Amino acid sequence: MKKTPLYDEHLALGGKMVEFAGWELPVMYSSITSEHLAVRQNAGLFDVSHMGEFFVRGPQALEFLRWATLNDPARLKVGRAQYSMLPNDRGGVVDDIYVYRVGEGEYLVVVNAANVAKDWEHLSRLAAGYDVELENASDDWALLALQGPRAAAVLDPLVEADLNDKKKNSTFTTSLGGVPVRLARTGYTGEDGFEIFTSPADAAGVWRALIEAGVTPAGLGARDTLRLEAGFPLYGHELTDETNPRCTPLAWVIKDKDYYGREAMESGGCERRLVGLLLERGIPRAGYPVTSGGEVVGEVTSGTQSPLLKKGIALAWIKSDAADGLAVEIRGRSYPARIVPTPFVELGKK
Repeated sequence: MKKTPLYDEHLALGGKMVEFAGWELPVMYSSITSEHLAVRQNAGLFDVSHMGEFFVRGPQALEFLRWATLNDPARLKVGRAQYSMLPNDRGGVVDDIYVYRVGEGEYLVVVNAANVAKDWEHLSRLAAGYDVELENASDDWALLALQGPRAAAVLDPLVEADLNDKKKNSTFTTSLGGVPVRLARTGYTGEDGFEIFTSPADAAGVWRALIEAGVTPAGLGARDTLRLEAGFPLYGHELTDETNPRCTPLAWVIKDKDYYGREAMESGGCERRLVGLLLERGIPRAGYPVTSGGEVVGEVTSGTQSPLLKKGIALAWIKSDAADGLAVEIRGRSYPARIVPTPFVELGKK
């Protein structure tokens, strides 16, 4: 398994290490619930150095990314970012990504760790015929995610930049404790926060500076429960090569422009849809059947007990005509469930 530049820091803090997408990463330090609540109420720090980073540069960088992604990077000014997806030619999704416009004719694309090789092959193939240069810089960067309502207050005295005028989805370079970093006001928890790109050699120093500032280290377990409360998808669960994002709450990402696989995506029907489910009792898990009137109408793709709501929450693909009388089958028992909008909790509040 691969190790991030922060591996020794995790061990020093008592991190319980697990395998994830070929990397050895902390699932938690103290408990998933305490780390989850620290992010919702204060600030937490994640090591996400396993994510992939690609640079797209050249005279046709914008044209290429407009073709290769579902959102529209033409809307991005320098220093802005957007959530997006890579469509395939079957109406499904190669990966969900973030695109950052970091300069004139230069974009940074952050991809999921499990899909680095797959995405690189896909983008390299699509780039043929475009005047662009692609660089896989995944090994050249460490990435930390500082998330929570106090993230800006914690980070502000440590950096040279003034964070007050940096809006959500801003990205910019600055210095943190004398170390050059790129900050992005983005994240995967639903809270305010910053993702911090730095060199692997400087990562431990940046990590320690934030921990010493009183930030709670958080692992993969809390990252998953936080993103689920926020209604965010996890590739391989909610989104796959076969799932059409038109049939999900994320359909807003698809902009009216030419893009790879548009005909397949638009011609595909929505026999199933992705919904949020709330259970008063029972804890849903990925793979559990969703039923209506005793008939299986879908399947949970992600589920947990919400640390804030103290109730079961899930994302599930279900038949589009299923709405009433839903239940989740949990170890042979049926637990009533109802469709609710996502996010499951009010975000951005203490």
